[in-house]
Amino acid sequence: MKKNAAPYLLVAPFMLVFLLTFIVPIVVAVAQSFTRTRYTGLYGEGGASETFAGWDNYATALANANFTQSIGRVLLFGVVQVTVMIGAATVLALLLESAAARWPGLFRALYFMPYGVPGVIATILWSFLYIPGLSPIVDALAVVGIQYDFLAEGNVLWSIANIVTWAYTGYNMLIIIAQLKAIPAEVYEAAKVDGAGPVRIATAIQIPLIRPALLLTIVFSIIGTLQLFAEPQILATIAPAINTEYTPNYSAYTWAFQYNDYGVAAAEAVIIAAAAFVLSFIFLRATTGRGGD
Repeated sequence: MKKNAAPYLLVAPFMLVFLLTFIVPIVVAVAQSFTRTRYTGLYGEGGASETFAGWDNYATALANANFTQSIGRVLLFGVVQVTVMIGAATVLALLLESAAARWPGLFRALYFMPYGVPGVIATILWSFLYIPGLSPIVDALAVVGIQYDFLAEGNVLWSIANIVTWAYTGYNMLIIIAQLKAIPAEVYEAAKVDGAGPVRIATAIQIPLIRPALLLTIVFSIIGTLQLFAEPQILATIAPAINTEYTPNYSAYTWAFQYNDYGVAAAEAVIIAAAAFVLSFIFLRATTGRGGD
């Protein structure tokens, strides 16, 4: 009996933490999305009561032009930024794992290092490179006659994309490298016997065999794109083009902590989660023929 219970006792701490930090918040958010808080008194001093709102919070969220525009904005962001980032991570991984690579361990560490910088700190650091008068990049462009405002309405989204790409390319690169290291040496030896060069090995052997890692990094990036929050929130202090509902997560935060409407905020959060699931499922379905592994 004790032997049968041992696996459950070992798993119990993880399951408890998983339940309290993942399952319970999801259940609470879904429940909150169907409620409305009513305050009594002129300033709410009479207390608050929860009432059932049905689908009203979802209707309010979807009728909010700022929220729907933010969804379209991050979709565009994802199509461009994820493509560039995964492409760069793949190229770096292939170069570092090639036979001609020198000091691969050093360069892996250097490329991964930006991931260790918290998103808030990274955004603050990059903001100094975006502000005219402080940025050496802006000054260098001005010297050659190029006037470019990184924080202008049409440019700020790609300035955010640059920060995210800088921070997460190294992380995705390590996932791809781990898959590359799993390729048997015999495969490379057979390819060399057949006369395959480095480019042929990369395109015909390595890229097809690291497909699972590429799919994993893309799915993670899709989910991360819909969760974009820290970068636009920090840049909003210096970029007038960024409003308080610039991204879906930022919109949910604004409804919760500025408008004190937790029902609509919860509805937006559920919509974001559903969108992440649907997009990931569609991507996996399109690339693997099934919505799973």
